[in-house]
Amino acid sequence: MGYPLSLAIRYMGAKKRASISAGTAFAILGVMLGVAALSIVMSVTGGFKDQFREKVLGVNAHVLVLKYSSDFREYREVMAKVEHVKGVTGVGPFIINPMMVTHGERTATGVLLKGVDPELMPKVLDLPKYITAGSLEGLRREGAAPPERRVDSFFRDPAPPKGGSADPSAGVGGPKKPFLDAIRDEIAKDEERAAAGITEPSGEPRERGADARPRITDEPPMVGRDLTPEGGYKSELPDGDVLPDEYDPDPCKSPEQIKRLPGVVMGQTLAKQLGVSLGDCINITSPTIGVALGSSTIRPAVAKQFRVIALFEAGFDQYDSKLVYTDLFEAQSFYDQGDSVTGIEMKVDDIDQSGAISKEIEKLLANSVYRTMDWMDLNHGLFTALLIQQIVMSLVLAMIIVVAAFTVIATIIMVVLDKKKEIALLKAIGARNGAILRVFLYQGSIIGLVGTSLGLVLGYGGCRALAAYGFPLDPKVYFISRVPVLIRPTEFIITGLTAIAICLLATLFPALYAARLRPADGLRAE
Repeated sequence: MGYPLSLAIRYMGAKKRASISAGTAFAILGVMLGVAALSIVMSVTGGFKDQFREKVLGVNAHVLVLKYSSDFREYREVMAKVEHVKGVTGVGPFIINPMMVTHGERTATGVLLKGVDPELMPKVLDLPKYITAGSLEGLRREGAAPPERRVDSFFRDPAPPKGGSADPSAGVGGPKKPFLDAIRDEIAKDEERAAAGITEPSGEPRERGADARPRITDEPPMVGRDLTPEGGYKSELPDGDVLPDEYDPDPCKSPEQIKRLPGVVMGQTLAKQLGVSLGDCINITSPTIGVALGSSTIRPAVAKQFRVIALFEAGFDQYDSKLVYTDLFEAQSFYDQGDSVTGIEMKVDDIDQSGAISKEIEKLLANSVYRTMDWMDLNHGLFTALLIQQIVMSLVLAMIIVVAAFTVIATIIMVVLDKKKEIALLKAIGARNGAILRVFLYQGSIIGLVGTSLGLVLGYGGCRALAAYGFPLDPKVYFISRVPVLIRPTEFIITGLTAIAICLLATLFPALYAARLRPADGLRAE
């Protein structure tokens, strides 16, 4: 390096003019603050993105296989195909529907009841590690089986008649042809009765004349009877309608019956909202009550009682307050589809390859009835917004380094103007333009290196302080309870290299001016 480096260090701490050394200090300070702010913001925005991804993938799978039809009964065959795809580490069925959850006088609406297979779910979801109280034991009752599919009892025959077979043209469960024939027979019989003189359905002639009028009974007339209620008019009605247990059976009243109820796992936030603790009985009600649209099928289950066996806390308020897990068979019993599911969920070994695995599964199934989605497709809006936020905030805070670069330019220009005579003398005795250029490039590089190093140290300390303090956030607004910080070396390296590059570019203009300075121009004023 030679004398250019020693001159650069000497010029940074000029003794004759304190303004030059002060300018150098302010340039270093500006770079330090810019680098620290940028590194902290990149760590925080990266922490938000990482936390959202962790929370989303903690209670959701990486890849889903869904069906455009609501009848997904062949899910076991599909699972057997996709579980051998390279990169897939776990496969499991699920069913999810909106429900209403009630406990005592408290009710929560818009709750998603997700039915999972207790044996396959731990291989697909990270739910077990978020359990804060209780356990998943007892999620499936002993001897549980998929519910039988309900068929329309009004228009379909559920089974062939005894001693014979069903109408081959209709098939088992086909349209009930005798139903329309029976209606026609009844109409024909009514016409025959009318033609025969109006007979009763039993076939006997209806009485005519005076005898056809209503019969007068021997009971006393209502007029004049004492209608005073028992206990007099001062008696009080009960506050509520109280029915005997045989008319109003409630499994939640008996501890023994509660133990036999199917289990559910709910979030901590939802449990606090409902005032629920482990072992409590809750009612889950399907919002679709009565006759289904487009069919006369009556829902086989409108409300069911469950026992809370575990509580989880994913740290994501949208899940902790809206998700309830139960056994797949229990969730299926709310509807009339029998052993049918909403879809199949999978876990992969590398989440960054989930998109490629999703496309491979779609090619493997090769059926337009199925569609595959990865976790990025399911949460595309959320993660796109987080990425844009990270980029924009980083660019905005990078302007602080750019502002500090102008301070570097001003400092180098002041040094060049102050050392004009010395530069002219150096060039007069044989110094090359490249050597003069390196003098000021070294000076800008030293300012950038010192400012960047101090800024990275300050930024790292700020990140550690934020992580240790756990700055609180409103989970209803930000979905997480505190500021997340993700300290990654790559982001610090990128920030440091960017700051040094900006400082070098800022130094280039005054350094070129000094290198092109002619000795005569430098000594003219002397």
